[in-house]
Amino acid sequence: MHELQQNAESRLGSSLISSVIAHDELTITVARENIVDVLTKLRDDPKCQFEVLIDICGVDYPERAERFDVVYHLLSPRLNQRLRLKISTDEMTPIASVNDVFPAANWYEREAYDLYGIRFTGHPDLRRILTDYGFQGYPLRKDFPLTGYVEVRYDDEKKRVVYEPVKLTQEFRDFDFESPWEGPSHVLPGDEKASPKS
Repeated sequence: MHELQQNAESRLGSSLISSVIAHDELTITVARENIVDVLTKLRDDPKCQFEVLIDICGVDYPERAERFDVVYHLLSPRLNQRLRLKISTDEMTPIASVNDVFPAANWYEREAYDLYGIRFTGHPDLRRILTDYGFQGYPLRKDFPLTGYVEVRYDDEKKRVVYEPVKLTQEFRDFDFESPWEGPSHVLPGDEKASPKS
């Protein structure tokens, strides 16, 4: 792992912000502007050979100025190595698409856009992929409301999907976290019907 870290540090030069080994995993943070160049070097370098993009995901830290981390997980099947690469961005600053370096990035970037609102320049088809038509907001952001404003359901009578304002069927409950083995000190609704067998 340390050999991979030293090799990556020497290859990436000024693009590298930090590199850390934790829990037997190497995480490298690089400058956002150099992401395409960095991934190309890691793919083509004979000592790295990270030829497989496993995943791209987002992480939201709303208290930071650059609130999003975009995390790329790479695999080198030939050398049996894994690498986590991170960059950071804000809501308005787009990131260069890496679709030309790793074609698998197409859907991953669309997911990051759909769920976090992270924008990618140069993407061939950046549009929502998981949320419904007309969905507003980005559901994996920490400041997204817990209940939406509309809900979607299939109406058997109308034979189509309908949008309705959210109606909560019950009030938010005050959960009791006592041990289930000891039981609560009060009688729960429905328990009065049960009688212990003698």
